[in-house]
Amino acid sequence: MDILVIVISLVAILCFGIGLFLFIQTKQLKKTFTKKEQEMGRRMYELAILKELGDRIGYSLNVQNIVDIITGSLHQFIEYDVVSYMLLQPEKIIFKVQLEESVSRKFIDDVKNRMMNSLSALLNQEFKNDQIDEVLVGAIVVDEVEEPVRSFFNIPLVIAGNVVGVLTVADTKVGLYKEEETTILYKITQQASQAVTRLQEVIKTEQGKLNAMVESMTEGVVMTDKDYRVVVANPAVRKTIGIEDKKDITIFDFIDHLEGKFDIRGKLEESVKLDKMLITEEVPLHERYYQIFVSPVKSSLGIKGEEIIGAVVIFHDITHEKELTKMRKNFTSMMVHELRSPLDGIKKMVTVLEKGDIVKDKQTQKEYYGLIHQNSSNMLDLVNDLLDVAKLESGKFQVRPVPNDLRKLITESEQFFQSSAKVATIMLDSVIDKQIPTEIQFDYSRIGQVLNNLISNAIKFTFAGGKVTIGVFLHKKGGEIKKEANGACIAWAPTNNIAELENLPDCIIIPIIDTGRGIAADKISTLFNKFTQIDPVLEFTGMKGTGLGLVIAKGIVESHHGVIGVFSKEGAGSTFYFTIPI
Repeated sequence: MDILVIVISLVAILCFGIGLFLFIQTKQLKKTFTKKEQEMGRRMYELAILKELGDRIGYSLNVQNIVDIITGSLHQFIEYDVVSYMLLQPEKIIFKVQLEESVSRKFIDDVKNRMMNSLSALLNQEFKNDQIDEVLVGAIVVDEVEEPVRSFFNIPLVIAGNVVGVLTVADTKVGLYKEEETTILYKITQQASQAVTRLQEVIKTEQGKLNAMVESMTEGVVMTDKDYRVVVANPAVRKTIGIEDKKDITIFDFIDHLEGKFDIRGKLEESVKLDKMLITEEVPLHERYYQIFVSPVKSSLGIKGEEIIGAVVIFHDITHEKELTKMRKNFTSMMVHELRSPLDGIKKMVTVLEKGDIVKDKQTQKEYYGLIHQNSSNMLDLVNDLLDVAKLESGKFQVRPVPNDLRKLITESEQFFQSSAKVATIMLDSVIDKQIPTEIQFDYSRIGQVLNNLISNAIKFTFAGGKVTIGVFLHKKGGEIKKEANGACIAWAPTNNIAELENLPDCIIIPIIDTGRGIAADKISTLFNKFTQIDPVLEFTGMKGTGLGLVIAKGIVESHHGVIGVFSKEGAGSTFYFTIPI
């Protein structure tokens, strides 16, 4: 009996032990399974959120959108009453609060203060409440809910090594957040930051290429993102608004330096909002005039297809065009006058001649016919000049070089202008190098046209008692111009650009040297352009000129494969020269 009791007791103890073991094992397995299930849930959330971030980051660098994705899905794995973030912007701090449960205003202010302190500590910078732009979404604020913040943690948001904000979760319960929750949230924000950083590095590389191209442009170019932060500002635009020495510039620098003459911020906003290019025809800036284009910049890589990612402003300098337009108006006015006056004179003289009883004196009739012929010839010369310029511009201007005697042409031109020189009490002579060949290939009438224009101008701009010399000497490639001129007894010693002339091929150089008024340095570069002689001629002679003579002369010389130019110093005379290759 005792043995039976002992056996039964042992069996009972064994069963109890087995049951206890199985109970403990089951409980442990259940705990392990629950933990695994929680980890799996977190992992599934992590993968889901990272996939969504990956899709969104692939198209956008908008950090706020990325943080909105994270905060919008946190409730799937973590408990909180409030999730919020602070993001640094150029002009403000965005503070967005998502309320999962109703809390008091005091609760929100406590969270805000903690986040500001955290941001200040991270950046070693003080922030003020008036810098914060607050947005509340979700549940309503109820001041009667007096529960304080009991669970709270911050996660810094870092892009490319720079803190751009903080992310915060908070709750009224105590000890709510464990290491698992904070770890996964750190991991998600870190991966999002790394993705944005990589994309920024790619964009920075491409931006460097873009900057190199934009910096070489002569037009002023400034590009901004959607928040009107300056992304690109090339040297031309910095020079335009007068901020060449400043390294980092903002839209406010443009606003300040444009001095209210162009509302760049307003035009950018209007262009982006309306999705259209805006053109401001004429803006005066620092004594120059600009046509300004403002246009949105689009990308086809956006989530919704083509979307605006920023804007560009182009400053096109129209000062030269404006001056040219003025010159053309002056030229048109002058042409009308030049044609109207002789036509009116011819008309009146013909009217008088038609009345035979009024003009009976044969000498008077002859004078009238001479005046009609002279006026007609002047108009014909003017029309021919206009036709020559038109041919030059269309590429249809032709010369016919054949063997000709240059000495003969020089002598004829000198003799033709001797009477004009005597009337002006100016000495006119010519000096021809003995080495000049007997025959040279050139168009006799066209080169004569060049000579006549240059000699006429030299006499016109030389004071009474002065001298005009027509020189002709031979130049050998690599030879010294001064020695070659002196060797031909021609007193011409140009003070600049000699090297440029000495690199010419073998040629005849023909300088027209005067002792006249000379030409201001700032006007020399425009002498061979159309319409540019009107003011200088009027200023010295009291007569308007067409400004076409030197243009035509340049075309004739270049058609002979020669060059034409001038050496001059104001108050010390001028030397116009041209070459004929041999």
